[in-house]
Amino acid sequence: MAIWAWMLEAYAKPGVPEACLALQDAHGQNTCLLLWAVYAEVNDPECLARAAEAARMWEQVTLGPLRGVRRGLKSPAPPVEDASRLALREEVKRLELAAERLLLETLDGMSQGRGGAHALEALEAASKAWEKPAPAGALAELAVALG
Repeated sequence: MAIWAWMLEAYAKPGVPEACLALQDAHGQNTCLLLWAVYAEVNDPECLARAAEAARMWEQVTLGPLRGVRRGLKSPAPPVEDASRLALREEVKRLELAAERLLLETLDGMSQGRGGAHALEALEAASKAWEKPAPAGALAELAVALG
């Protein structure tokens, strides 16, 4: 299964969106990096360091700004009509998802098949590579939700 299809299936599982958003917003994690690590079953420090660097660059240049615009468009902005603002927000959301897909596909190209790491092991290794590791409990919650 291709990484994007896997990610959509994983994200549809109960608890996964909430765990991902908590890791992103409360703990500063890149959820694309975390999910890719689980998909690729990777825990190789060198591979994860390269992947984290790519994710950091993409977060700074693309994902962070798009996310900020999307979130900013959530609130009314008179005199702009709500319907027009919300339509633009949906377009920005579509672009944000396209940017996430491109990052996931890029990370997938960096891995050498499956590494054999279990979900929690892969999440812990990826979070560590992100520089500021997330709390073990938050990572475990995502691992459980992913199944």
